[in-house]
Amino acid sequence: MTMAESDRARFWFRLVTVRWIGLLLTWIVIAGASPPNLPAGIIAAGIAAWVSVLVRPPRKQPVSPAPLLRLGGRLLVQSVVAGWDIARRAFDPVLPLKPGLVRFPSRLAPGPAQAAYSTIISMVPGTLPLGPAPDGGLLVHCLDTTQPVAAGLARDEALWLRALGGARTDV
Repeated sequence: MTMAESDRARFWFRLVTVRWIGLLLTWIVIAGASPPNLPAGIIAAGIAAWVSVLVRPPRKQPVSPAPLLRLGGRLLVQSVVAGWDIARRAFDPVLPLKPGLVRFPSRLAPGPAQAAYSTIISMVPGTLPLGPAPDGGLLVHCLDTTQPVAAGLARDEALWLRALGGARTDV
C-alpha cells in the first residue's frame, strides 16, 4: 500500500468513525443507553455511518463551525426573547398581534440548504416558514408583521450561508 493510499484509507476510516460516533450519540439521546438498546444502537449507527459516507461523501468546502456556533447562539437568544414576548402578549390583551405572511427574498435556492434553513428558523417562537414563495424566496408566517422579521431572517441567512462555506446556495 502506497503512502497516498494509506492516507486515503485513514481519512475514510476517520470519517466513518466520526459519523458513527455522532449517530451513536443521537441513538443514545433518543433510545437511551440501557444494555438492551445499546448493541442495536452500535450496529445501527455503524451501518448508517457507512451508508452516509457512500451516499453523502465529504464536501471539498466543509461546514464552518464558527458561523454555525454564532447562528446557534443567535437562535438561542431569539428563542428566549421571542418566547418572553409571546408569553407577555398571551397574558396582556392590550398588546396587539398582527399575524400575517412575510415574503422573505432568500438567497438560498430551493433544496436541502433552504429546507435546513427553514427548519432552523422554525425554532424561533413566532415564526413559521411555510415554504418557497411562488415568485421565489420564502413565505414565513409571523405573529406580528410590524416587527422587522425580514431583517432578522436576513441576518440568520447570512450566518447560515457563512456556515455553509460562503456563497453556496445549496448543499
